[in-house]
Amino acid sequence: MKLNILCIGDIVGRPGRRVLAEKLKQLVTEREIDCVIANAENAAGGSGLTPQIYDKLLRYGVNLVTLGDHTYRKKEIVTTLETQENIARPVNWSEQAAGRCVAIYKTGKGPVVAAIPLIGRLFMKPADCPYNAIDKLLPKVQQQADIIFIDFHAEATSEKVAMGYHLDGRVSCVFGTHTHVPTADEKIMPKGTAYITDIGMTGSHDSVIGRVAESVLKSFRTRMPVPFEVATEDVKMNGILVTVDSSTKKAEHIERIRINAEGDDATRYDSDDGKPEYYANFE
Repeated sequence: MKLNILCIGDIVGRPGRRVLAEKLKQLVTEREIDCVIANAENAAGGSGLTPQIYDKLLRYGVNLVTLGDHTYRKKEIVTTLETQENIARPVNWSEQAAGRCVAIYKTGKGPVVAAIPLIGRLFMKPADCPYNAIDKLLPKVQQQADIIFIDFHAEATSEKVAMGYHLDGRVSCVFGTHTHVPTADEKIMPKGTAYITDIGMTGSHDSVIGRVAESVLKSFRTRMPVPFEVATEDVKMNGILVTVDSSTKKAEHIERIRINAEGDDATRYDSDDGKPEYYANFE
């Protein structure tokens, strides 16, 4: 049985959510998509996720939610992490960290898809070894799910490429997130795993990785604290579409997806509480 699985890159603030609200359901219908995985760690005001926005993403058509280094930026998401089966935080954090580390979704066709987030260690905050963590977890998840996708949330391209080789033939797809810049190296690896170093960002592309360019430039040039407002123009959804054979668990096709928001103009999109969306810095 063939399944089409869409992976959506880091959703940044309200502009990123807007393009999902406008375009996702239509894309799911047109491309006969069976499961939608989205990295939502920047969905609330550019950093973190709230229960209300999590609910919105599900209404837009997202089935599985992965997170990264900003998982706990909004503390109210902890209860959702602990009670919902379709949202996961990085595996290679402390076992005492709140939340599940595997997100599970049963598709309409029957096969079960698992999304597992890992976090990198190069140029990132301290974390346990991602290779050891996934090696320990995989046998258990293979008993729960027919198809396994890995979201490797990491800064260094070399670390992501290495993980692709480490998991080739053991999972259906390894896709990178975190840098917000899509790479052009999508491929099916020798043992049947779909791979791409980074699937990019869903948000404003007239920006510095989703934030107002002038603010980021001022920070880089002065080293002074500057609010990084969420940018609002040239909004796009970035991701990949992967076709997997559920009987072999191997990927047969991978392609990059890029979709423009409707009526992309200079409208200001404020956060749900009416205040401009921003946070102090990238960390």
